Amino acid sequence: MTGNGFPGGGYDRPVALDESIKRRITKRFSGEFSATVTRGAMQSRTDTESSLRVLNLVTNADARFFDEQLRILREYDVRGETLSPTGVHRARDDSVTRRSPADYLRFFPTVMRNSLGEYDLIHANYGLTAPMALAQPRLPVVLSLWGSDLLGEYGWLSKRCARHCDAVIVMSEGMADELGCDCHVIPHGINLSRFAPMLKSTARAEVGWNETKKHVLFPYPPTREVKDFPRAERVVAEAANRVDGEVELQSVFGVAHEEMADYYNAADVLLLPSKSEGSPNSVKEAMACNLPVVTTDVGDVRDRLADVSPSHVCSSDDELVAGLVDVLAEPRRSNGRENVLDISLERMGERIRGVYETVL
Repeated sequence: MTGNGFPGGGYDRPVALDESIKRRITKRFSGEFSATVTRGAMQSRTDTESSLRVLNLVTNADARFFDEQLRILREYDVRGETLSPTGVHRARDDSVTRRSPADYLRFFPTVMRNSLGEYDLIHANYGLTAPMALAQPRLPVVLSLWGSDLLGEYGWLSKRCARHCDAVIVMSEGMADELGCDCHVIPHGINLSRFAPMLKSTARAEVGWNETKKHVLFPYPPTREVKDFPRAERVVAEAANRVDGEVELQSVFGVAHEEMADYYNAADVLLLPSKSEGSPNSVKEAMACNLPVVTTDVGDVRDRLADVSPSHVCSSDDELVAGLVDVLAEPRRSNGRENVLDISLERMGERIRGVYETVL
């Protein structure tokens, strides 16, 4: 890869997009172009030589793990701006609202204008932002795929775009196999200081849960289809018939991220009946709090939980029920924390910074 003579050290990246992608990002349309710009000012050229200036594209700038990613990267001298499309994307209340394809098309001119700034690279976070990143010819492109963007409805788009990016990051080995091209496996890191074990009784007092009940944590809105809340209700109801005492399914969402540690510590078990995942943060955060996990066999959870006890990775409703019964019949904590120390935020930041260096 060689420079192309742009002032300040340009970058010549061949853009060989599939025609289907080209049609989507070059289509004429009317309306006012705007985007949400967040997170700090761009570093000036007077910053230290080790600083990197990154233009981030993201579907949801308020995503908790993305906030953590930006924060830790600042500790590794990575600065820049974050752009997200107009329209509403929300999955933290009692409903899920998604942007339309038109919202992403309107995002294209904003990305083009901002790509002319003094950035070292562009980081497309989530597959739907990749076409806009690739359409600009000046900056190298790093693409991060989070899970549903590869394994869900628009997986075809992520796969096509990934072939033209300078580096690709995925969350798990399973995603790497599905992608089928060179990539870096870097799971989302977690804040091990924030997510740590505490007394269950103290945590229950904090969140207001009944001390005598057995609590199954489902840390998502019931409307998140991929998380499969109806299945959670079904298996918890069956498990409750097989254990002594009252069992309550707790759907927790819309709370501050730092408060989630209280809920992990207040619960008896985390239930993840998802249809698909990449590297679910909820499992890793639960492990950091020594909360037992019962989950479907999605993403990297089988590898992540291989040495964790008690935990259950399941392929059927019957197995999910049996896993819940095992944990709820004799509530106890797991040894999860000792198995999650390799995915600290610091380690994630170091590895992402390393990927950035490879494309410059």
